[in-house]
Amino acid sequence: MKIRRVAVIGAGTMGRGIAALCASRGFETAVHDAVPAARDAVSGAIAALFEKARSRGKMTEEDARAAAARVRAASTLSDAASSADLVIEAAPESLELKKAIFSELDRLAPAAILGTNTSSLSIRGIADAAGRRGRVIGIHFFNPPLAMPLVEIVVGPETDRETVDRIRAFVDSLGKESIVVRDSPGFATSRLGVALGLEAIRMVEEGVASAADIDRAMEAGYGHAMGPLKTSDLVGLDVRLAIAEALARELSDERFRPPELLRRLVAEGKTGKKAGEGFYRWDGNEARPPRRD
Repeated sequence: MKIRRVAVIGAGTMGRGIAALCASRGFETAVHDAVPAARDAVSGAIAALFEKARSRGKMTEEDARAAAARVRAASTLSDAASSADLVIEAAPESLELKKAIFSELDRLAPAAILGTNTSSLSIRGIADAAGRRGRVIGIHFFNPPLAMPLVEIVVGPETDRETVDRIRAFVDSLGKESIVVRDSPGFATSRLGVALGLEAIRMVEEGVASAADIDRAMEAGYGHAMGPLKTSDLVGLDVRLAIAEALARELSDERFRPPELLRRLVAEGKTGKKAGEGFYRWDGNEARPPRRD
């Protein structure tokens, strides 16, 4: 059965971006957030994403209006999910929170595939809260979803083949490339990205080089589109910290022990682009000269 209606649960940065992407590709998209202020702001925030795409020549004005009309803010979880063919959960990275949401979704959306945008948490652990584990799958988007070309599909131990095939077709219809990985700590992208990012943070901490020079080493020397420290700012240093702690715990591996510099920046509220400062100072999408510690 073809996916036509999508529900996105969570109206933060990733939830809004995923919803905007789905709507831009023709899917009727409902967005719900448990926080009323986030829910009330979602339509305007997504319209702003489309306006930015239009101003950069990525969308026509007509397409931007049509996409915005496909998005609606749902006042309840039931309103968002009950008629969806696919539900994509984009709540904060808390296993207990995600399990609570999936327990409700199992009851409210009995016909839907249940996807999670988690970047590191166990698909099996999330699926344990749902009665139909075969239709639970990881659909890991990257920030910003409208622009980033990759989606990581994470297959749990009980995810069935039909669900995998339908999600691969769905990702294709979004105009994105997919990779398929099995459920393991950090999957492929987070595990590799965090390992590189943590080592870059340790190098800053040890005074090996500046953040800008470390990033430039990977960009000019190894062909990375963006250096690991700027990427960490974009992802969110608090998100990086949470993933690193989870990987260190689950893999019992010192490579993923968070550096003290990362802990300090998060404790100070300097979590990257969304806070205006991390390893760089951010003015909108512009990264200013990095911090000198």
